[in-house]
Amino acid sequence: MRTTVNIAEDALIAARHLAQREQLSLGEAVSELIRRGASRPADKALLTQQPLRGRFALLPARDEVITPAQVRELMEREGI
Repeated sequence: MRTTVNIAEDALIAARHLAQREQLSLGEAVSELIRRGASRPADKALLTQQPLRGRFALLPARDEVITPAQVRELMEREGI
């Protein structure tokens, strides 16, 4: 089905990355992300958090240091 929607920039970036990674059209990627979100139970803690700062998602604090080598390895694996 064809429709027009306004999508936040961070959501569009996520959809484009999924589309590229999974070799889908942008519409298929958006549909997949909506289905994933709709099938997950709502987590009230997530709904009350500020998930984004600018264009970047904030992740929970972890007790590990991420090194540049790990970032490069992940970027190579993801094809970025």
